[in-house]
Amino acid sequence: MGSKSESKLAGQYIDAAIGLLGRVRDEEGGNVEAAGTLLADAVEAGGRLFAFGAGHSSLAAQDVVYRAGGLALMNLLAVPGVVGIDVMPATLGSALERVDGLAGAVLDSSPARPGDVLVIISLSGRNSLPVEMAMNARALGLKVIGVTSVAYATETKSRHVSGTFLKDHCDVVIDSKIALGDAELSLDSVDAPFGPASSVVTNAIMQAMMATAVEALAGRGVQPPLLRSGNVDGGHEWNGRVFEEYGDRIFYRR
Repeated sequence: MGSKSESKLAGQYIDAAIGLLGRVRDEEGGNVEAAGTLLADAVEAGGRLFAFGAGHSSLAAQDVVYRAGGLALMNLLAVPGVVGIDVMPATLGSALERVDGLAGAVLDSSPARPGDVLVIISLSGRNSLPVEMAMNARALGLKVIGVTSVAYATETKSRHVSGTFLKDHCDVVIDSKIALGDAELSLDSVDAPFGPASSVVTNAIMQAMMATAVEALAGRGVQPPLLRSGNVDGGHEWNGRVFEEYGDRIFYRR
């Protein structure tokens, strides 16, 4: 069994995450609904869906791609070197987020086209890559949903030459409510704060957005192209039929 100190901190962390989720539910519900509606509009109109995130923000993007219970049309817009910490050294990914012009090159070589939707996840929203990704995507005619912490835009400076943040270039912005530094816990005996909650909250935002899109499509009489778990009987067969029907809008199988 753990010590009382460990149990106390574990509970504090979970309480902090619940508090943040409650704020998102109560304060960002309208934006989550607007984002889900954009996704549903694109699905109904024959468009494609993409998600992008760099570093740990990429975890929430990956969580909605090729996922049991998820929309089959959600594709990962991957930028080599920034998707995960498997790149060595891991600091290279952080450096690439600050490179001007990279986002434009990625979009130009991607299958994204006007009418598609791109969800961009960036906790700070201050680096060149997410800012330029949003700017270039909108210039190409995509709808852009930003999932970010608005607090960073008031408490830090942009690293993009325009001085703007991700939130300034989106059709819909969902504020994750994460405080500057992304650390919910502290101890007098520990020199730095700890207990980041951005992944918990952002993943929940993404799944809430997906649920809204499914609800919107169902309300219009459109059957949402959902995937089933391959670990339940009939799952692979179900997914095979979905892949066949929507193959021209699914790019993670090519």
